[in-house]
Amino acid sequence: MTLENSTSDPITAQLAEFDPATLHEAGGRIGAVDHAIKPMAAGSGVAGRAFTARCHPGDNLAIHRAVAAAESGDVLVVNAGGHVAGYWGEVLAVAAQARGIQALIIDGGVRDSVAQRRRGFPVWARGVSILGTVKVTPGAIGEPITCGGVPVRTGDYVIADDDGVVVIPHERAAEVIEAARQRVEKEADLMERLAAGELTLDLLKLRDILQDGDPS
Repeated sequence: MTLENSTSDPITAQLAEFDPATLHEAGGRIGAVDHAIKPMAAGSGVAGRAFTARCHPGDNLAIHRAVAAAESGDVLVVNAGGHVAGYWGEVLAVAAQARGIQALIIDGGVRDSVAQRRRGFPVWARGVSILGTVKVTPGAIGEPITCGGVPVRTGDYVIADDDGVVVIPHERAAEVIEAARQRVEKEADLMERLAAGELTLDLLKLRDILQDGDPS
């Protein structure tokens, strides 16, 4: 699967060739965002640089600031403390699309989910809620945060699809890409041999783990 990305950054383009699970494994099982943060529309996929924001509970002013400050091709990554309320809706989606922002990953809630699916703006969130938020506390933008238990800095890489979200530290991106390529090549060979009738017990050397070698 090749993920969507709207940037000329060559690192992002290379990361977009791989799914999040492959990158997570290739990096040494790093960066897997909490599985409760899910896509609001099936078939969504994105790869891009993170632009971070941290909200005060029940307050989405930081997100409005982030939309104004992020660059085209960025993916907004927001820590809303896991609070499921309407931190993001159709108004912000339209503003983000106009600025070339690719997607939203939020450890918190969103609303207007039908409208956002109609507009084709990809969102990964902890849940959907009509509960309103205020705009009083500035929060923080561009600073290190955590999202779904994973540290994220502005400039790190975020790759997401139906299976979940992975964060790749920017300084490890080239290394992870090379490891992902090797993993994909190895798995292609494995698939061929499995299709020919060989067993995972043999190819993955799982019989060594079984005391009696019983395939059942």
